[in-house]
Amino acid sequence: MTSQITSLSEPVEQHLLQTLVPVNALTADHLNTLLRDQSVDIVCAGQSLFSIGEYDNQMVYLLSGAVSLQDMRGLTTILTGDNPLCCYPLANHQPRRQQATAVSDCSVIRFDADQFDAMLAWDQVSSYIMLDISAQRDLDEDADWMLTLLKSNLFYKVPPMNIRQILNKFTACYVSSGDTIIRQGELGDCCYFIKEGFADVYQAADERSPSQLVAQLAVGRCFGEDALVNEAARNATIRMHSNGVLMKLMKQDFFLLLKSPTIEQLNLTQAKARIAESAQWIDVRSQDEFEQGHCEGAINMPLDLLKLKSRMLNRDKAYVMYCNSGRRSKAATFLLGEEGFTVSALTGGFSSCPIEEQKLFEQISAVL
Repeated sequence: MTSQITSLSEPVEQHLLQTLVPVNALTADHLNTLLRDQSVDIVCAGQSLFSIGEYDNQMVYLLSGAVSLQDMRGLTTILTGDNPLCCYPLANHQPRRQQATAVSDCSVIRFDADQFDAMLAWDQVSSYIMLDISAQRDLDEDADWMLTLLKSNLFYKVPPMNIRQILNKFTACYVSSGDTIIRQGELGDCCYFIKEGFADVYQAADERSPSQLVAQLAVGRCFGEDALVNEAARNATIRMHSNGVLMKLMKQDFFLLLKSPTIEQLNLTQAKARIAESAQWIDVRSQDEFEQGHCEGAINMPLDLLKLKSRMLNRDKAYVMYCNSGRRSKAATFLLGEEGFTVSALTGGFSSCPIEEQKLFEQISAVL
């Protein structure tokens, strides 16, 4: 059954999200992308937010008002917006294991769980790679453009373990003032990232109209990226305003980046057997998520700090990585595997575990 939500909504103010876990872990670029099409929903008393058994692929946060959460046994808990537990998404399991109903008029915000998880994984793997880049003296000349690219939201749909490959696929193009890089109306087969210099953007209303200067692009900007994901014609002409250096990524290379590399993944039964054989759980979620509930005996190594904390690991020991969905733990498994560690990932993450198996995890609250 789908939730019955009133159409009333209001814009999202970014400061409202600074206490929401793990939304507050996103970088500014990804947070702005996430918020672009979001609004705060006003839910009237008596309306349903979600039902038991429903698979809505959403993270739902209560901002104000009161909500009743009823589980399959009929046990009911009332949460109000000022409860510290509302920093976390409400009853965040798929399919839903609780019925959520508004007790009073309340406000909620919803995020697409897959989109959010992809952005968070990208952000945190980027932090890992940024630390790696900063430590390599031979990359000093390229460090600035690489770090700028990693902070952008351009490639968040690429599996995060492929970030290093993204950087390797870009090639440098030396250009001169006045050079036309792309033309409006042409089909594109690549995109460009400005490493040095400035470029002017020209657009024409139609084929008969002259092009007009509409914008200027500076260092750190990308253009032509639409060519990577669709067959649409270029919507503008880009001409260099100065001499410069562009980093170019071909469309065929981008599609290769969408394929995930192979890593070892274990289902819950296999993972438990590996732990019984002296392997160690590693929780790669944020500290806030870890404190909400975690596997008994797990070490918390947030993905964005993994490069630093991996120094504590033993190369002669096996490790099983986990997160909520499996996306961050797969990235962590790949990165540590590259460093020579014996690692595997829990398939699907904690959220996919059967309800009877979640006794493995220590929950702070029965509500969540």
